[in-house]
Amino acid sequence: MGHAEQDAALTARVAAHFAEAAKLEQAASQSLAAPIARAVALMADALRAGGKILACGNGGSAADAQHFAAELVNRFEIERPPLAALALTTDSSALTSIANDYGYEQVFAKQLRALGRRGDVLLAISTSGNSASVLQAIRAARESGIGVVALSGSGGGAMAPLLGAADVHLCVPHRNTARIQEVHLLVLHCLCDGIDFRLFGAGA
Repeated sequence: MGHAEQDAALTARVAAHFAEAAKLEQAASQSLAAPIARAVALMADALRAGGKILACGNGGSAADAQHFAAELVNRFEIERPPLAALALTTDSSALTSIANDYGYEQVFAKQLRALGRRGDVLLAISTSGNSASVLQAIRAARESGIGVVALSGSGGGAMAPLLGAADVHLCVPHRNTARIQEVHLLVLHCLCDGIDFRLFGAGA
């Protein structure tokens, strides 16, 4: 294949990614709009009552957890008071000591038990729904009276059976990790916008 043919093939490949992402976002809007609204209500009501959002995930999902927490603590698109949120992925001393002493599966659960309180909400992110450390965090949240918003894909994996009736499962209808992560970011922005709207009104 010559350079011209390779360039054309690469351009077509890139365009195909955009087309697939757009198709998935449209499909996800049908299945996720109502659950996202329920997740917004759960989180906003917790914040209004003096609770906080704790977020966790691994790899790209860790970055998403930190992104979400930063949007709440700082601001999203309007000027408003800071909102209480904490990513459980950022304290390297806590993460490494827990992993060293108890195993990596406990890195989020132990922090949640230390920092979480009844009435808080855990945002648990796993593209596969099978991340052991995230599953342990969900179990710890359930034991502590902390609500859960689970953000997954690939059918939800092992996450779904762990959730209670008051929890919210936002499962992207796809199995490709990159596509799932792209929709996760859109979902997180919808959550940020919805929280601002619910707490601060139509001007948000």
